[in-house]
Amino acid sequence: MLSLGGGGAKSSKPSFVSYITPEEIKSEKEPPKKERHPNLLPGEVVFCSADPILKHTQDDVSQRGIFGTLLCTNFRVSFVSDETPLEETGSNLGDLISLQMLFCFVVYDEKRKMITGGMLKNKYPSKMIIHCKDLRVFQFCLTFTKEEDARKIFHGIAHHCLEPKSLKCVFAFSYAVSRSPEMQRSQRTVMFDSKEDWAQEMKRTKGNCRIVTENEGFKLSTRLPKYFIIPSSVTDEDLFKFQGKGLPIWCWSHHSGCALFKASTLPVPQEDGVIQRYMERMLDAAAQTHLYSLKIEDLSETLPTVQDIQQSYAKFKQFFLIDNSTDFWVSDVKWFSSVENTGWMDIIRKCLQKAVEVVECLEKENTNILIMEEEGTDLCCVISSLVQIMLDPHYRTLTGFQGLVQKEWVAGCHAFLDRCNHLCQKDKESPSPIFLLFLECVWQLVQQHSPAFQFSETYLTVLSDSVHVPVFSTFLFNSAYQRESTLKAESQHPQRGPLNCPAVWDWSVQFDCKAQELFLNPLYADKLKQDKVLRKVPRPKHQRQLSLPSSAFKTPPKKGFFKDETESLKKMLRVKRISRWMASPDSPAANTREFYEAWQRRPLDHHGLLLPWLDGPAVRLWMQRYLRWIPEVQILGGGPVAVTNKMAELLVQVQELRKKLDLKGCWQPEAERVQLQPRPLALARNSLRLSSAFPFASSRNWTFKPVIPTSLLQSLMLTDKLASQEDETTEVISLV
Repeated sequence: MLSLGGGGAKSSKPSFVSYITPEEIKSEKEPPKKERHPNLLPGEVVFCSADPILKHTQDDVSQRGIFGTLLCTNFRVSFVSDETPLEETGSNLGDLISLQMLFCFVVYDEKRKMITGGMLKNKYPSKMIIHCKDLRVFQFCLTFTKEEDARKIFHGIAHHCLEPKSLKCVFAFSYAVSRSPEMQRSQRTVMFDSKEDWAQEMKRTKGNCRIVTENEGFKLSTRLPKYFIIPSSVTDEDLFKFQGKGLPIWCWSHHSGCALFKASTLPVPQEDGVIQRYMERMLDAAAQTHLYSLKIEDLSETLPTVQDIQQSYAKFKQFFLIDNSTDFWVSDVKWFSSVENTGWMDIIRKCLQKAVEVVECLEKENTNILIMEEEGTDLCCVISSLVQIMLDPHYRTLTGFQGLVQKEWVAGCHAFLDRCNHLCQKDKESPSPIFLLFLECVWQLVQQHSPAFQFSETYLTVLSDSVHVPVFSTFLFNSAYQRESTLKAESQHPQRGPLNCPAVWDWSVQFDCKAQELFLNPLYADKLKQDKVLRKVPRPKHQRQLSLPSSAFKTPPKKGFFKDETESLKKMLRVKRISRWMASPDSPAANTREFYEAWQRRPLDHHGLLLPWLDGPAVRLWMQRYLRWIPEVQILGGGPVAVTNKMAELLVQVQELRKKLDLKGCWQPEAERVQLQPRPLALARNSLRLSSAFPFASSRNWTFKPVIPTSLLQSLMLTDKLASQEDETTEVISLV
């Protein structure tokens, strides 16, 4: 013990006492803490960071969490835990939140009061809650952080995630400049950015139209693709009128010869005969594609508007943004009715119903059909894509589906930049999830007809997340013109061509090979090569359609038959609302019901026509996407993923038994076999260890709360007690 005192005088009382030596103090000093950063991508720069940050779990009672470092880069907001060594985390991305993924930012002060507006400059942010577009919720406690660092990380995230920005500030351009040429990989997906791609597609479907190349320099229209297909009878003079508005753009051809077209609408003033005659010529050209038959479907009259879709989804997603367990159990009381009242599930049902009506026109009536809306790039993309998936098995394969998205959405000039609001523009409307609506409809088909699809629901979930990953150019632009002009302007070496941003279909940029195996459906059955020969039957001679004028059913002289029919149709086209003339006098629902019943009587063919089930509970909630981050609803060892994995294991055993039978001489004709390619789910050796949220949620983060929380349990017990008392009273009264 060391004492401090005077010289020869009486020693004063020691003012400081040390029980360890300075050498021990020096030896016990902690080494300087190493700054922890995730593995940065090429072109990624750290803007700010704060440490230590406590990341809370959703358990609001215990307030448990883990300490780590919170960073904000030009690509993402990332949390790196102090508990896990960097070398054990593999990619070390931590909890990745891309800047485009974040859409809501809530801040609380030390008194747990929400901080808003001008209060942010004076208040100390002690807690941040981040809501993401993939429905994740992150809670970060800044109490243990220096006030300066806390303010810095808060203002950095708020500025880079929520403030309006220019397109040039998106990380995709920094990544494209910095990545090495070795990282560029070949694409198997048809991108529909060349004349050859469109010619190949028209040849595959045996279409009878012509390819337009006049828009290679976007002189025709900046809202149309460089290449597209229109009816052969459209003249070059009409092609350059109204900047492509009203042009019937080819989507797909049926094997009978009829075709599906889409178009944007033109306002038709009653006194303006130029536009009226132009539209008549366009409809006439579409009708000539097959037997001079045409039906028009104005989607703006029969489907919800883009604003209705946005408002419905804004209400719908709130039921899955769970900040804590208490909020979950409170919302659980009326959860199903609340979700149904948002109208989101009904919108999905209406889109599928409309697609079935279009399929009926092509498959049963063999008539051309033209779908229209104001811009022709929103609901037209949804319906045309669904129709092709229902009719063409090629689009149910992985590469075929990706090609369909490229053709109808990317090359079709869907406004991803505006609809997803990647630039956080305040004057823009809230993000309108049109593409997510399409994926929702596809998921309904996948879960109803699983063996017909080569890709899994995990693939669809990952694709919906990838829309907000600012590394790829696929979902970043409003049109082909904007994509080409921007990439050319941002190129550092114009002589070498535009920037080469990766497409989202290069999944190796995001996932390793083992993870990509989860994109494939283990229950998918490949189509037999001999199938076409075995099932080839004489097709009945095509009968003329009821949509033709009545003159078609008379017996005029053979020479002038089609001429008279054309004149009759042209007279009928000269009306203000053409879509009303095209509507069938019979009830569409009744006709569709007959079409459904006829399809149900056929033998099930997963490589033929597929129709969705729309009655009652057939339209289900996409549980993997919406419930994957909520621990309370995860099923340990259960759920669809466990069932699928078990079926895949059984299929493997069946294949092994089949091989043994072949070796023993019990030969079976190859044509009678179903060529299954079972693939047990990667990383899933024991289905008991899987949760229903696999592979997105970890099985380590389990909440051990009772299935029914205490407050609700007490209320239910009280209700049961009162009910039992009423029963006893009733029994006494009956005895009396």
